Amino acid sequence: MAQPKYFEELLEIVKPYLPDDVDQASIRPESRFIDDLNINSSHLVDIILDVEDRYDIRVEDTEMEEMRSVADAIRLVSTKAGPA
Repeated sequence: MAQPKYFEELLEIVKPYLPDDVDQASIRPESRFIDDLNINSSHLVDIILDVEDRYDIRVEDTEMEEMRSVADAIRLVSTKAGPA
């Protein structure tokens, strides 16, 4: 499920948006962006824009609403950009 390449690349995208009280080493595929990583909704939009740019994909609004965890982002990227 969690393809290591995409997981590592997504970590690099997410890290700049993490609040100071979140340990980067604690991020797991099951980590939820808002509930576990304390990423606010405006930063989540920035992450999605960065994902679109990085992988040259388009994330639809309905897909954005379903992207709640790192694993959700990995699934979305692997579906749209292809296997890692």
